[in-house]
Amino acid sequence: MTISPRTFSAPPEVQTFDGVLSDFDGTIVDSTDAIVKHWHQIGAELGVDPEVILATSHGRRSIDTMALYDKSKANWEYVNFIEGRIPKEYGSDAKEIPGGRDMLAALQSSGAKWGVVTSGTRALIDGWLGVLGLPHPEMLVVAEDVELGKPDPRCYLLGRKKLGIESSSVVVLEDAPSGIKAGKAAGFKVIALATTHSLDQLKEAGADWVVEDLRSVSVKGVVDGRVQIEIRNALQ
Repeated sequence: MTISPRTFSAPPEVQTFDGVLSDFDGTIVDSTDAIVKHWHQIGAELGVDPEVILATSHGRRSIDTMALYDKSKANWEYVNFIEGRIPKEYGSDAKEIPGGRDMLAALQSSGAKWGVVTSGTRALIDGWLGVLGLPHPEMLVVAEDVELGKPDPRCYLLGRKKLGIESSSVVVLEDAPSGIKAGKAAGFKVIALATTHSLDQLKEAGADWVVEDLRSVSVKGVVDGRVQIEIRNALQ
């Protein structure tokens, strides 16, 4: 039996949700080069191989990463300081994920209930939004807002609460397995972007749809307060 190769070719479908919650780094913005330089700098300061740090840092809060190597620096004052300097020092190393700017603009202009749920600190997210001139979400859940980061679901549950949504009819936009697992554990649907991890990792984490990037996801409209999301060329 011949197994057909997986392709991004599923027919368009429209799904309706009460709200949209999006991850930030790897979903809206690609700051990989900046983050690599950042952790090389931190690794040098700590005397730790930066490649060891980078192997597990994506999608994880810096405070949780720091706790593995130097508990004395696993505090919000230090983490906000080091993350706040990333956009200032490495701003030219970040770029938008294709479709990211359009998605934020469409969510903002449509009147949909939406927000960003990120493992980054407020200092980091505010910095990137400013450097890249992206629409600023009114609802933002950042690393310091929850006791446990992704894959724990409480960040996404807090996002739903802040949006005033009581149902589980929420869609999460994510790129990292830890975030996908957090969204699914919260009881939400997850659209995964193949921007930072392998297709196998995204499927194994439980993604409901896998697309190449946000060019395959669009806001069709808001009807009776519910947002209609079109998903095109998903993996099949």
